[in-house]
Amino acid sequence: MIKKIASVGLFVLAGICAAAQSKPKPLQIEYVAGNVYVYTTYSLLGDTWFPANAMYVVTSKGVVMIDTPWDTTQFQPLLDSIQARHHKKVVVCISTHFHDDRTIGVDFLKTKGVKTFCSKTTYDSCKTRGERLPQFYFTKDTTFNVGEYAIQTYYAGAGHTNDNIVIWVPKEKVLYGGCLIKSTDAIDLGNLKDANVKAWPATMQNLKRKFPDPKFVIPGHQGWKDKRSIDHTLQLIKDYKLDKKD
Repeated sequence: MIKKIASVGLFVLAGICAAAQSKPKPLQIEYVAGNVYVYTTYSLLGDTWFPANAMYVVTSKGVVMIDTPWDTTQFQPLLDSIQARHHKKVVVCISTHFHDDRTIGVDFLKTKGVKTFCSKTTYDSCKTRGERLPQFYFTKDTTFNVGEYAIQTYYAGAGHTNDNIVIWVPKEKVLYGGCLIKSTDAIDLGNLKDANVKAWPATMQNLKRKFPDPKFVIPGHQGWKDKRSIDHTLQLIKDYKLDKKD
C-alpha cells in the first residue's frame, strides 16, 4: 500500500512538473537606454522555455521593431504593451535573419499596417526555406531614419547564418547582434544547422572594428546586460573548433 501511494504521489508530481513546463512564459520588456528597449519572448525547446531577445526603438514618428516575437501568442500583447507604455504604434520591423525566431511574426505585423523589411539575402533565404516573407528588402547596408533616430543595418559576414545582420543605434551606442552574438550566459554556439563556423571569427572581428565601443550589446538569446558577449562568442567558436579536433 505504501509503495502504491508513493507511486501515485510521484505520478502526480510528474504531472505538476509537466504542466509547469508547458505553461508559456509571459512577454518581458526591459529598458536599455534613451528610447531603446529589449523585449523577450519564449519558445518551448524540448521541455524548456528558451528566451529570444528582440528590440524596439521609440521615435517621434512611431516605433521601429527589430525582429518579431518568437512566441506567436505574444504578437498582439507586444503591440498592446507598446501602445500602453509609449502611446505609439509600430511602423517598421526589420528582421535580422531568416530563422523563425526573427521572422515568424511578419505576416501578423503586415495585417497591422507595419512595414516589414530584411536584407535581400534574408528575403531569398526566407523564400527558399518557406519562412514568412517580409514585404520589402534592401540590397546593402541601410540606414532607417525614423523621427529623431538613425537605425543602421550592417552585414559583417557569415556566422550563425550566412545572412545574419546586426543593428546599430548610434544615438545610444546600442549594438543589436541578434543570433550572430552569443550571450555570456551561453555555454555553446547553439543551433549550428545553418551556421558558417569557419567564417564566424572573421565576422566577429569585423564587428569589433566597426563598433569598437558600444555601450550595450544585445545577443539574440539569454542574458544581455554583459557587453563582453562579443569576446565570449569568439571564445565559444575557439572552444568549438578545439573540440572538433579532438
